[in-house]
Amino acid sequence: MTDRPYHHGNLRRAALAATAEAIEEGGGPAALSLREVARRAGVSHAAFKHHFGSKPGLLTALAAEGYDLLADALAAAGGDRVEAGVAYVRFAAGHPAHFEVMFQPGLYHADDPSLRAAEERAGRALTAVLPAAADEDARLAAWSIVHGFAGLWLSGALPTDPGADAGDAARPVISLLTLAP
Repeated sequence: MTDRPYHHGNLRRAALAATAEAIEEGGGPAALSLREVARRAGVSHAAFKHHFGSKPGLLTALAAEGYDLLADALAAAGGDRVEAGVAYVRFAAGHPAHFEVMFQPGLYHADDPSLRAAEERAGRALTAVLPAAADEDARLAAWSIVHGFAGLWLSGALPTDPGADAGDAARPVISLLTLAP
């Protein structure tokens, strides 16, 4: 039995930060251990399990947080398509664990109401920067461009200088491939 406390000042925040850190350092979400995350968050495994229930429960919370963070980043772009694309790529580079989990629905409870609300909010923020006349294919193309660039960046497949900014690297590509006004 551990002597870690059951009560925590902000268990959810600490748990999500510890989860993201563990995913980034430990080989992705498949290698994630609830006991390791509880240890990193400074709480007992029992307290952790009480709040999240299971690994999918924890990853659901991480994905929901990721979609909310993405929606905030996209909204901060102020309606500019290129800057929204840059914000998307910067979000992925700045939150790689969230990004990895968000797009693997087999890892979490995809029907969770808070997750669905966060997904929808991010989706609205992404489509808000597209022309009103953009059809579903155009929306999918725009998302594919920024998502693909982000994935290539995170995988290390793109040649970059050390310390390069993902958004700055993506900007010329996004500018070339975005829909004409």
